[in-house]
This record gives sequence, structure tokens and C-alpha cells, in this order.
Amino acid sequence: MKSERLNRPRGCGGIGRHARLRGVWLRPCEFKSRHPHFNLLASLRNADPGLAIVLVSNGPGELSTWVRPLAERLHILQPLRPRDPSSPASLQLVLVPCPNATGQEHRAAQPWQLFDRIIPARSFWSLLLRPWRFGLWPQKGIVVFLGGDQFWTVLLSARLGYRHITYAEWVARWPQWNDSIAAMSEAVRRQLPVRYQARCRVVGDLMADLSSFARREAPLPDGEWVALLPGSKAAKLSVGMPFFLETADHIARERPQCRFLLPLAPTTSVEELLRFAGPTNPIARLYRSAVVAVDNDALVTKAGTRIQLIQEHPAHGPLSQCDLALTTVGANTAELGALAVPMIVMVPTQHLDMMRAWDGGFGLLARIPGLRRLLGALLTFWRLRNNGFVAWPNISAGRPVVPERIGEITPQQIATEAIEWLSSPERLEGQRNDLQALRGEPGAVMALAAEVRDLLPRTLPSA
Repeated sequence: MKSERLNRPRGCGGIGRHARLRGVWLRPCEFKSRHPHFNLLASLRNADPGLAIVLVSNGPGELSTWVRPLAERLHILQPLRPRDPSSPASLQLVLVPCPNATGQEHRAAQPWQLFDRIIPARSFWSLLLRPWRFGLWPQKGIVVFLGGDQFWTVLLSARLGYRHITYAEWVARWPQWNDSIAAMSEAVRRQLPVRYQARCRVVGDLMADLSSFARREAPLPDGEWVALLPGSKAAKLSVGMPFFLETADHIARERPQCRFLLPLAPTTSVEELLRFAGPTNPIARLYRSAVVAVDNDALVTKAGTRIQLIQEHPAHGPLSQCDLALTTVGANTAELGALAVPMIVMVPTQHLDMMRAWDGGFGLLARIPGLRRLLGALLTFWRLRNNGFVAWPNISAGRPVVPERIGEITPQQIATEAIEWLSSPERLEGQRNDLQALRGEPGAVMALAAEVRDLLPRTLPSA
């Protein structure tokens, strides 16, 4: 069904800024949106007289790399609740349905104390149908797209009668419904129809600011640090935990000075890590390493290797100080790239049955009956024919920037390669420089915050 049929009521002559709409209630012109405001919204009109800035996102990667830095900047730029209880404006977070999300993102965002209200993804459809169930909504507001399906924010901004700005990383899909578009690159703006390009401003890559934002956090103790990122979902952890533990043991045996950390995702727990590293996980029986103790927030393997658990989220501060990261595929490769942390990305395809819940094409192929045993061969064929990449830095650059190891790889092989990288500081620095170059100049968060501020009514006080 075309977007016009979904969003434009019968008899609507257009949704331009000066359109006259029959049978449609339009709010005063002080704060116009490009959306028609349906009579259904009249029940909200006598609600909170203030203003809301609503950030919309989906998964944990977007929350930590886009949402949190922008929210921090908005609080600096403009007095907002909850940081300023007396402010007439509030900052709110709405999470939208996404197959790659965990469903627990709202719990990860609560400790930040950045949002006056957080609505979990499971409540999104209820929010569209009955927004008053979630409390009073201001008469005026702005919806900011920061991840997920862009159409959900189109629906939400139309439902609440708010203005709408989209941060477009690769493409702006609904420019006709946007009051403003903040593009990551000039290529995004060029894709827009000419009549909508005036609404678009190139702000840059939000993740280019991530490294400087992260390094303000507490430093790690001196030493050579390797980050282990086995994943956050059960399917990834069932393979990743035993594989990464054995890899760490091999590295520690050759480089005793090496120290390890493992960021604990907000959707997992220490008990869950232990379960996947223990004998109840059938894959763990295929590996030699195991966790024998948890000592001062550190996992201790039976070989004596200590792996420090980082329970803060996001763990950008500690990660940004690591010399090397060993990681699975997923959004974590984008975060590591934004932090300019050298990495080795691995996909051990010998455990095909456990890849059904993986992200992207791997998971889709693994769900097809009869093809699971052929997945490794299909992946190899696909990569040879299409030069396909699985790590976000490589996808973005269109060339190999970070090493990807896919196939029936072993912990010993990965450990050997990791030791070679750690023994060559100039190679690590080269990869770090390549990752920094991919992200461009910092300043995108400030530029996007300024775009949001420009959509606010001029009568609001600024910081």
C-alpha cells in the first residue's frame, strides 16, 4: 500500500506547509509540521502545554552510538527535563520494533537518567493507538529518527502531530514527510529528489564523535589490553563463549603480560555467561577451556587466565583504550570502528545449527531447511564471487580494512593472528588510522543537535 494511502485522509489536498485541509484539524501555524493532524489527536490538545523532543531508536548499538551522545548534547544545548526539572521541554525515548533488537533496550537506557520517559518497543503499537495511556503529551514536539525503520517515526510524528527530523545514514526513505533531514554524507543528499534537497543538511557521521566522547571516561590500568566480544544473543554466546575463552588462554600462554576484558551486554548476565561457558552448553564440550571461578568481577579460566568483566553500558570508555578486539559480526564492528579499535572479526561456521539467530544473511540462510549444512560452502562461494564483507568498516569502505576470518577456524589460529598483530604496533596503528579515516571529522553530534534546536519554537530558552 502506498504511503499516501496510509498517511493521507480522503479529501486531503496535500500536506504542504500552507495546505488547506478539509476535515483535518490543523494546529496553529507557530509550530507547523508536514503531517496532517487528524481529529483523532484532539484529545491530546489540552494536555501538557510544554514541548517534547522524542528520540526514536531500535537496538543497543544505535542507543549507545547515536542516541546517548545526541541526548547528552541536547541537554547541554537546551534546558530539558529530567536534568532540569523546571524546564517546559522534556527529552523522551521511544523504542520501535526491530528483529535485531533484544527487547531490553529500555532497561539499558534507564540508568543514563537522560530521558523523562522511556517507552519500550513492545508498547510501540499501543502508543500509536492510545498515546494518552502513557501520560500527558505536550501540544508541540519533535520526533528524531535514530535507528530502526524510518516509517515508524513517520507514523509516530503524524500520530502525535509533531515535527519530524530523520538522521539518514545511507538513504532518507520518506523525504516528503520530513521537516528536516540530517544526512551522514553528501551522497545521501544527492539521492533525494531535487525538490526535497533543500530540507537536507549534511551533518556527518555521528559515530565519528564516539571516540572522543568515550575517552573522557575512566582510564584502564596500564598494560596490553585485548577486548573479547562474543555477542549478546544466546545463539552467538553459545559459540562465542567457549571459542573466545580458549582463544584467550592461547594468547595468555604466549603473552603473559596481556590483559583481557569482556563487556557484559545489558541483556545478558554473569550467570548466563557461565552457563554458555559450562558443560550444559553442548558446544562448550568441544573446547578445552572453562571458567572455574568469578573473582572481583573477573572470569578465571582453568588455565588461570583472568578476563575482566565490564558491566557498565555502553563500555566505550574501556573499549577505546584496548590495543585489539576479537569480535563476532554485528553492530559491535561498527562501534569498534567508530572507536578506532583494531579488530579481528570471526565467524566459526563449524557450529551451523547455532547460527539461526544470527543477524543478517547468516541467520536467514541458517533458517532455511536443508541448507544449514551447506551454509559454510555458500558463504565461501558468495565471498569469492561478490567480494562480500561482514564487518561494518569493510562494508563501508568497500575494501578489507579489518581482517575477517570465516570458516572452520580454531581458537589457536585466531590466537596466533592476534599475537602477530599485538607484536606489530605499527600495523595496529595503521588499522587504527584507517578506521578513523572512514568516520571522517568529528562534530556530527553537535551539528545534528543544532538541527533539532532549529526546529524548536523560538520562545524556548536556551542554555
